[in-house]
Amino acid sequence: MIRIAVANQKGGVGKTTTAINLATALAATGWRVLLIDLDPQGNASTGLGIGHALRRESSYELLTGRANLDAAVVPTRVPRLDLVPAKVDLSGAEIELIDFERRTHRLDNALEGGADLRWDVCLIDCPPSLGLLTVNALIAANSILVPLQAEFFALEGLSQLLQTVERIRARFNPELSILGVALTMYDRRNNLSAQVAADVRACLGGVVFDTVIPRNVRLSEAPSHGVPALIYDHRCPGSEAYMALARELIGRLPRKAQAA
Repeated sequence: MIRIAVANQKGGVGKTTTAINLATALAATGWRVLLIDLDPQGNASTGLGIGHALRRESSYELLTGRANLDAAVVPTRVPRLDLVPAKVDLSGAEIELIDFERRTHRLDNALEGGADLRWDVCLIDCPPSLGLLTVNALIAANSILVPLQAEFFALEGLSQLLQTVERIRARFNPELSILGVALTMYDRRNNLSAQVAADVRACLGGVVFDTVIPRNVRLSEAPSHGVPALIYDHRCPGSEAYMALARELIGRLPRKAQAA
């Protein structure tokens, strides 16, 4: 099973929207997908229509050992897409995990075993921070996908994240790689968006996906209906962009995985 952490320590960059819609797009093309909501806000869970009453077990119980993966997983209305939801309890997990042995490897340990037989790919929606929850995700992941808002401070925040990735790679997970950087909230009417995109591509080159995700009101409306934008309005520019991004992402995955 391929494990991809969707991470950026800056909030409001479209990270959860990217995780939800990429997971949906991959499932629509035949992949068996697991999405882990590792953000205490639980927006990925809400965006997939999993209300609080359905979150009996969650990523909190998974990390603290109170539940195994099978107990924490819930099906979504999207065929071939399963979810480990998040509850507000997760906000206290970073303090609670301090007393746990190998606290940085809790998620990695939880995913060992039968997960490889049930799913082809796992997306991990990280919180907007570089704390213990995100560290767990980066240690459990094979690669990281970075949603990056096309705005002035984007590169500064990205450099901090890449430094963290290098530390994780050096100390815990030498196989961790950058799968790609996805430019989000791109406004073609704004010259600043074009300048930021040019700067990011000049700095990172081919790491940046060709596809850019535009600002689109349908992407913002979809979570309130409990469905991904690809289901809410599959013909809107945002949905079409996420389908294109999914095709690019698949092209960057190992060939043996693509044949699965």
